[in-house]
Amino acid sequence: MTLRDVLVGRERELSVLGQALAAAKAGTPSLVLVEGDAGSGKSTLVSRFSEISAQHTLRSARGLEWESQTPFGVVTQLLDHPVSVHDPVVIAQEILDSTDQLTMVVVDDAHHSDVGSLQAITSALHRGRGAQLLVVLVVEDSPHINAEVRRILELHWSQRLHISALDAAAVIDIARVRNGIDLSSGVALQLQEFTAGNTLDVVSLLDELPPTYWTQWHRTLPVPRYRAASIAGTLALCSEGARTLVEAAAILGRSTTLSHLAQLAEVDDIVSALDNAFGCGLLTVHEQRGSTEVSVRGKMVAAAVSATLGPTRLHQLHCRAAEIAWGDGERLFHLAAAATTHDEALASELVTYAELRAADGAWSEVADAMVTASRLTTSRSDHETRLLRGIDALTGAGDIPHAMDFVPEIESITRGPLRDAVLGYLAIHRGRPTEAADLLTRAWSSCPADLDPAVAAMIAQRMVLHSLARLDGAALVQWVDRAVELVGPSDPAAVESEAIKGLGLGATGHTEQALAAYEELSDRIRPGAQAQRFQMGRGWLELAVDHPEAARRDLESAVSTEFSSGSARISLWAQAWLARTQFALGAWDDALSTIDSAAAQVDRFEIDIVRPLVHWSGAQIHALRGNWDLARNHVRRAHVGAHSYEIMYVPSLLARAQFSEAAADYADVLAALTPLTSSTSQQWLDEPGFWPWVDLYANALVMVGRVDDADTFLQPHEKTARIRGHRSATARLGYVRGRIHGARSELGAARNCFDDALLSLEDLPLPYDRARINFAYGQTLRRAGKRAEADVVLRDARELYYALGAATYVERCERELRAGGLNLSRMDKGITDLTPQERAVADLVAAGKSNKEAAGELFLSVKTIQYHLTRAYAKLGLRSRSELAALFRERELGDPHQET
Repeated sequence: MTLRDVLVGRERELSVLGQALAAAKAGTPSLVLVEGDAGSGKSTLVSRFSEISAQHTLRSARGLEWESQTPFGVVTQLLDHPVSVHDPVVIAQEILDSTDQLTMVVVDDAHHSDVGSLQAITSALHRGRGAQLLVVLVVEDSPHINAEVRRILELHWSQRLHISALDAAAVIDIARVRNGIDLSSGVALQLQEFTAGNTLDVVSLLDELPPTYWTQWHRTLPVPRYRAASIAGTLALCSEGARTLVEAAAILGRSTTLSHLAQLAEVDDIVSALDNAFGCGLLTVHEQRGSTEVSVRGKMVAAAVSATLGPTRLHQLHCRAAEIAWGDGERLFHLAAAATTHDEALASELVTYAELRAADGAWSEVADAMVTASRLTTSRSDHETRLLRGIDALTGAGDIPHAMDFVPEIESITRGPLRDAVLGYLAIHRGRPTEAADLLTRAWSSCPADLDPAVAAMIAQRMVLHSLARLDGAALVQWVDRAVELVGPSDPAAVESEAIKGLGLGATGHTEQALAAYEELSDRIRPGAQAQRFQMGRGWLELAVDHPEAARRDLESAVSTEFSSGSARISLWAQAWLARTQFALGAWDDALSTIDSAAAQVDRFEIDIVRPLVHWSGAQIHALRGNWDLARNHVRRAHVGAHSYEIMYVPSLLARAQFSEAAADYADVLAALTPLTSSTSQQWLDEPGFWPWVDLYANALVMVGRVDDADTFLQPHEKTARIRGHRSATARLGYVRGRIHGARSELGAARNCFDDALLSLEDLPLPYDRARINFAYGQTLRRAGKRAEADVVLRDARELYYALGAATYVERCERELRAGGLNLSRMDKGITDLTPQERAVADLVAAGKSNKEAAGELFLSVKTIQYHLTRAYAKLGLRSRSELAALFRERELGDPHQET
């Protein structure tokens, strides 16, 4: 492994070491413990860092296992001469005396150090106050470290840096930079999971296998030669019983109970065999729900052990595993692994099993069964059909990278309805509406529904998803009805379609019918994966119709796939809407946790269609909290072009608009949302509760002075909200109507609108909506000169925002309170001469806001801002914005208790 390899994907680790070295340079000595598995790249990382970091003296040593009992052996290497006395304190002083400039002490394999050397090094660290000293100890994760060495390492570190596994993105970068190989995301993910992200293992496989090997996905990967030799050597040292037990565990390939493993291995003294295998580091053992669970230590160990078995032994073990299998699927997969040639009878059994699992929507298991069946099939047409159904199931499970690796094979198949439907389904998840529409339309027109209703229903179900992504509620309902009509309500395609029919009904204004449809479906839905789809769809609708707490329950249930054989793609949809629900309920920390988890899964599974929906909430929350860099990152990751699916484009625009509103850039809010005023998906966009863009857009119109335009725009939406009886939408539109009346100096009408809006939310758990209304109400009252009333309302808004952690608006509320002239904090001479309005304007301009930006924040005209600013300059004896900013900076430095 070369030095450049370790830099890929290690930016965080290099940054941590850089910060520790900078602290040492400033006179704060520290000890960084760098930990990781063998081959993780920890030693190379530290070596590379010591080369590229700033000028410093480097002292390095290596702990050697056979010298671990040699007193002060490591220190002798560091000092480059034998020590005269064996006293850790004296030697510590000698180390400090030799560090007259910035010094970096590196001990590689420090877990093999002698105790005295570690005592001397840590004593030097603690005694050297003000010394420019950084100690880096590189330690391998191992249960066999000397107890006294472990105690010293555990007690004296300043920072612990664990070298984490490489992710798939880093694997792609390494392959490209080092080997000139472009890995697909699916192959990269397989390589990352097989090696557990171990740098040395990844690099070894890339070196050992030809570049052409990596152009396609393989069911199994070979083990690196050095690792295979090491594992084979360890296996040879095991007792006969332990070796048999490890071989059996490798064949099962998953965690299993000790009793089940004992059945397969047929070992007499199972406890002794297990103890020996565990001691050799080949098996892991843990308690799980009252039973002893055993598994091979990683996929690579399982592959290496399996490779040591001859064909006869492999066949015997798989046949025996099939005999004692607990489930039909497990039995069939072991029989398939034991098969040495095509086996049509076994392939048919796998197809039957796949059809049973499809009825439950367990698409991952369906995919494995169908792809395996295709490999055992003799007929070419049956092979192609089974392979296509397997890839379709992979897509249904959300494993897009794996499915994409089969695309070249799919495209080699003669064009037909099933082939086009599978490719169209993939195109939907990749966010390609035009490609999906062409493929699915061609599939539908070429499929004889009377002769092949199952394929026709599958195409109809794909059209349901396509219509959902296009935000076409009417088409969605029509395609659901077609799917059900073709195969009946119990077919998987019909069930999946009906699970989101309520969304189409709700989006076309039939809310009661939508809720009733979900109520009726709940009696027919099967537990597991089908229930996951149902809960996701109903939860999304419940959020839209002002039942956020019920939505949270359903969406939380739809997130997990652990016990339901559920789909990663459905889980991601559920997480995206769960984050919106948590946002609405004010559980913003929970929402950010949901977003972080979902964002990682989006990247892993490459389900691009849901990416903007996930990052939209992240952009809004971080902007409201003033975390601008994080917010910008979410806006960037949410961004898509206008030719994407509407389900992608709308949250992309909302992420930008809500970021801009938090920054008081109302012109950009309008620029972002204007495309939504004339969309092909207008019916769904305008239906109250589904997409919170109308009040956002109308409010921005008022804030830029286009009051009449806001009035005209708002009226049809107000009418729809009243007809639907949608309370939160009525409240959100009501506060904008209040702003319009306020801008026209119609204070009585404005008060009525704001009061009615707050009343609409009275028993709804929507704190952010309530805060927005109070803030707009307070601004309107303050502008009308009703300072005492404004003070009360703005304080309510401030408390709500504060509870949410919305620092951006907490600060804005405090600024409004200062502008109102009540409850002012102590001010310096000169600044106290400013009127409240002048002070508020000066605050913003001193913070770097333009006149236009200040006007937006204070709900004033640019001309009024200029007037107040000119008067403030005169009172303070200043001539420019830079002088104003300097005065405020000096004031903040001079009074640390000054209110900000």
